[in-house]
Amino acid sequence: MRGRFPGSRLRATVVCMALTIAVLGLGVKADEETHRYVAGEELVLWTNKVGPYNNPQETFNYLSLPFCKAGRKDVQRRFGSLGNVLMGNELVKSNLHHFKFLEDIPRTSYCEQALSKNDVEKLQYAISNNYWFEFFMDDLPIWGFIGKVSDSGEVSIFTHQKFVVGHNGDRIVYVHLNMMDPKPLSSSEDEKMTYTYEVSFEASDKSFHRRFEQYLDFNFFQHKIHWFSVFNSFMMVIFLVGLVSMILLRTLKKDYARYAKEDELDSLERDMNDEYGWKLVHGDVFRPPRHLMWLSAVYGVGIQFCVQAVVVVLAVIGGSLFMESGAVLNTVIISGALISFVGGYFSGSFYSQSDGKNWIKTMIFSTALFPGVSFAILFVLNTIAWVHNSMVAIPFLYIVMLVVLFFFVTFPLSLAGTIVGRNWNGVPNYPCRIKRIPSPVPYKTWYLTPTAVSLLGGLLPFGSIFIEMYFLFTSMWNYKVYYVYGFMLLVFLIMLIVTSCVSVVGTYFLLNAENYHWHWTSFLSSASTGIYVFLYSIHFYLFKTKMTGWYQASFYYGYTLIFCFALSLMCGAVGYLSSGIFVRVIYRNIKCD
Repeated sequence: MRGRFPGSRLRATVVCMALTIAVLGLGVKADEETHRYVAGEELVLWTNKVGPYNNPQETFNYLSLPFCKAGRKDVQRRFGSLGNVLMGNELVKSNLHHFKFLEDIPRTSYCEQALSKNDVEKLQYAISNNYWFEFFMDDLPIWGFIGKVSDSGEVSIFTHQKFVVGHNGDRIVYVHLNMMDPKPLSSSEDEKMTYTYEVSFEASDKSFHRRFEQYLDFNFFQHKIHWFSVFNSFMMVIFLVGLVSMILLRTLKKDYARYAKEDELDSLERDMNDEYGWKLVHGDVFRPPRHLMWLSAVYGVGIQFCVQAVVVVLAVIGGSLFMESGAVLNTVIISGALISFVGGYFSGSFYSQSDGKNWIKTMIFSTALFPGVSFAILFVLNTIAWVHNSMVAIPFLYIVMLVVLFFFVTFPLSLAGTIVGRNWNGVPNYPCRIKRIPSPVPYKTWYLTPTAVSLLGGLLPFGSIFIEMYFLFTSMWNYKVYYVYGFMLLVFLIMLIVTSCVSVVGTYFLLNAENYHWHWTSFLSSASTGIYVFLYSIHFYLFKTKMTGWYQASFYYGYTLIFCFALSLMCGAVGYLSSGIFVRVIYRNIKCD
């Protein structure tokens, strides 16, 4: 039994992983599957969501407003992937519009509706708050406003929809919608509205594979400021790496010369000298850090996120996933589950190298750290969305899918990574022996304290990504499709290099001040980048958006908090890794018996 159990568990894990990934991938492709049509073939118009334009997360089902509705028995829904659901997409087939490929439809009435005073008031409220809606046809999004407010304050609803469908042969390459014929709404009496639509097809030479380009804002993302910011960050990296290398190499060279000279003295002369600097703490510098389990967890998860970020960006670039609704988010979720092996490996190996004993508890904590924090935030946001009957509320079925993904994919892979890390790379290999009694840490000026180094360490890494954060936040909250993932990858690598340099310099100054508590300082000085990004997000919310209400503010700051937490873990792990390599190198080249 003992010999067969691991194999059975492995097979069960593989089966569950395959089923979960298959379920997560459902709905990414529609039919609409072939995207090819013959003359007279039905085209489906899918209604999606409606909500105030300035509040991207405050969205509701399109039919939640008093629009024309077909019979309940005729409702047909298209279930999307997990990424689609998390983005608040729920497609419902419109049975009021009838499209056939290459067949023009003249102005036709599709609904006559009697509006009660309550219905009119709902529509007036929606139009006054700049409500917009989203449709889909052949996987192409279509947007429009439901009405307008005149300069005199009169509220009108659009009653005519004009669809213009562009085709290249048997493929649809664009769909445009013009909302027309505004009719005033008056709450003083019941209203009767007649809604009409028309459809026209026109030939286009636009390639099918380039049809998504109409949604990309080239002037915005390829603005010269964007190019200049990347160039500026790149030059900062060259300058910083050169400066750090020059300073440290010259300083360390002098330190090595001084220590070598001291080593030539006999013990009495050496005792009479005032030994100072980073060599003095050689017996304490490799002492296990405080709160070892916590540091092991954040270090492992941070390295995992770095690997995941590179994998996701390369996948998006290679597969143009930004063209498919929810595909990028799907990739993030699935890759996060699969790459959890990396987090377990680095967490387990570091914990074992530091002579940790409770590795199972550490593994569980490391695996559950980020999902637990994210779940707590998303639970609050999901409750708020449920109370408001918003479409961004995650259905129970998809919550179950996430739980299954965690317990049957993420957890086993993290466990496997921890076991491999402990056994393959878990033996301590320090160049200096650790003293039995810790040395006292002398008092230093404020800027050499761990707190000051930790807070100041994130400024330069934040400066390297400051401009890119503006473009990223704009795409997240202001309806821009982010597609310049090559820029993102370059800026990400620049940020990691700057983080490494800053962490190494901070660690050197700390050790030279005879403070050997460098572990958490190197991590936190790099992780503080996330704090500065969050502070910038407050500025962005107040001055770069027109969001209103506590509902939207909750989602904005909730999502941003998760993003900044992940960024802090990544930067902190890279900073600690760089400092760890630096510390080993400098102490390997001195006599420290």
